[in-house]
Amino acid sequence: MAFCSSCGAQIPAGATTCPACSAAASPGGSPAGTAHSAGGGLTDNVAGMLAYVTIIPPIIFLVMEPYNRNRFVRFHAFQSIFFCVAWTVLWIALSIVGMIPVLGWATLLIWPLLGLGGLIIWVILLLKANQGQMFKLPVIGDMAEKQANA
Repeated sequence: MAFCSSCGAQIPAGATTCPACSAAASPGGSPAGTAHSAGGGLTDNVAGMLAYVTIIPPIIFLVMEPYNRNRFVRFHAFQSIFFCVAWTVLWIALSIVGMIPVLGWATLLIWPLLGLGGLIIWVILLLKANQGQMFKLPVIGDMAEKQANA
């Protein structure tokens, strides 16, 4: 699957121009991030992957000029921010439930499973971004896609 290096829209196989922005497609229609450098020396897939490292890179990518125009990088930056917010809200809610005398014991079993699940999701997001794929989480991915297209 090929993506436009200018706007990030999907390009049909064999097309010479992007149907969304009319930019010239690269020869061979390489996937997003493998051939296009976003200006600062980072390819799109590396910038998308770095957006998941902490909360700081996605904010920088949304502010810096060459990256904030790229739909692929913006999508991963927004998804990373939304994932961090959801993870923080879940952590706070589970901490509050952990203070309740009877329910607090149940959170001792939930914490390790939740931590392992979060780690697995995070690694999947890193790998998919590095492969140039716009992997969407169920609710967060739709919100990130809306923000990236705006």
